[in-house]
Amino acid sequence: MNTQKTFFVAGGDLRQAFVAGHLTRDYTVYALGFDNNVELPGGVIPIESVCELHAPPDYILFPIPATNDGEHVNMPLSHKHTKLKDVLEAAGPDTVVFAGKAGGALAAMCHLQGLPLIDYMEREELAVLNAVPTAEGAVQIAMEEMPTTLFRQKCLITGCGRIAKALIRVLSGFGMDVTIAARKYGDLAWAKVYGCHGLPIRELATRAGEFDLILNTVPAILFGQKVLKQLKPGCLLIDLASKPGGVDFTMAKELGVKVIWALSLPGKVAPVTAGEIISNTIGNIMEERGIG
Repeated sequence: MNTQKTFFVAGGDLRQAFVAGHLTRDYTVYALGFDNNVELPGGVIPIESVCELHAPPDYILFPIPATNDGEHVNMPLSHKHTKLKDVLEAAGPDTVVFAGKAGGALAAMCHLQGLPLIDYMEREELAVLNAVPTAEGAVQIAMEEMPTTLFRQKCLITGCGRIAKALIRVLSGFGMDVTIAARKYGDLAWAKVYGCHGLPIRELATRAGEFDLILNTVPAILFGQKVLKQLKPGCLLIDLASKPGGVDFTMAKELGVKVIWALSLPGKVAPVTAGEIISNTIGNIMEERGIG
């Protein structure tokens, strides 16, 4: 282990706990924000305050997202509250900061202190591999919430990005009849290549009532009143899109449409795998930049 280099893992869910564990193979790792009955992997040094760091860390690792309010570290596994500025005050002039969905507040603070900030969620390899636990988590929800098998049911996926492509593979394997709704003709062509039906988004309002399961991956409101009114009784709508999501949740509730907004599924359904993906991505970044 390279005891000359240290990582300070600040906050996060179980993904970050397992990232910390992976990092102990090469670094001394301190972790803050895991005090709610969380057993950290062996080798990780838990601390209760930034003040317990005796020297500036070489690297600071913030979670996904780094903050929910622009002021405090996202620490869902702690009963304490730690400010972003307090963590950054522990940095030295050569400290490198990593974060997932860093946000403007953290970016501004790092800029003010002259600290390099790397958003690992912007990496393509992470986004692609993260699509797998997201897809599997969505299928788990569907199997738990639908009163039928998935086999032979009609499924609509809105969007044709990484998550949608992962969903196609999994849902087709269950024998579902899959349709992809997209704006671009190129994406509709890819739907055919993947063995699915293609549906132009502009036809969503007239065709949405055909499906038993709908999975949205587009972070824009596609499911407003007009579309929601068309859904068949018992249709399950799972929104996988990041904020603001793709559903008018207030209208869905008024109309009695069952909607599940499934955010951060990798951290909930497969934290070990998700942690490994993050750890490997950080390793790739460090190798490319010649740091570490």
